[in-house]
Amino acid sequence: MKKIFISFILFSLLVLSACKGNRTTKKSEEKAGPVIVASTSWTAAFADIAGADKVEIIAPANLRHPPEYEITVDDIVKIQNSQFFIFAGFERMMKTLGDAVGETQMVKIRCDNSYQTVASEAGKIAELLGTKDECEKRLASYKETIEQGKKMLEEKSLAGVRVLCNANQIYLAKDLGLEIAGTFGPGPVTSDQIADAKTGGYVYIIDNVHNPVGGPLAEVAPDSKYIIWRNFPESVKRAALEEVISKNIEQL
Repeated sequence: MKKIFISFILFSLLVLSACKGNRTTKKSEEKAGPVIVASTSWTAAFADIAGADKVEIIAPANLRHPPEYEITVDDIVKIQNSQFFIFAGFERMMKTLGDAVGETQMVKIRCDNSYQTVASEAGKIAELLGTKDECEKRLASYKETIEQGKKMLEEKSLAGVRVLCNANQIYLAKDLGLEIAGTFGPGPVTSDQIADAKTGGYVYIIDNVHNPVGGPLAEVAPDSKYIIWRNFPESVKRAALEEVISKNIEQL
């Protein structure tokens, strides 16, 4: 009887210890915040501006064209184990993923780097996360970066100059006050676009690093400065999208 009693006491202590450990783990998880997975470094950057500090991605950030990434079984499991999955809708993985997300909340956002879009879509994510105040701070910093770039162009007498712009890069160009006098892409350039580049008097030809097609335009317009902008950040970190914008502006 004595041995049975001692065994019962030990078992009870183990159970109490396990329960305490589970409560501690649960509290730690709650403190860490919701698990967020994003399709690419671009959608992850919107979550960052929304106020999220821990975001995992599916498509590797070092890919030139992340939307073409083919999803794996492990990726699907990662998404199913998250609370929120943030995506844009143009990713190839979405055709494979379908409805295989379990209880994960799917959050579709629009992606371009204009302040208006970033504010709208980051705000949508912030509403879900309860991070509105932090989102407003991060948006203010993002807007300031754009405003400083616009001021720099004005100081260098480049405000409102004519640009020939890849269709996927017109948003930041407009925010900076540049005149989008012509567009090209995302498909191959046409003979009419090449002729226009030659005679259009463009100060800049702005291409897209994730699918550059403007080389032939730059060849016939040697007086135009050919620059290549980025949309997708090269890593997942605090202010990743703001860094992208800064580097794009520096090229001007």
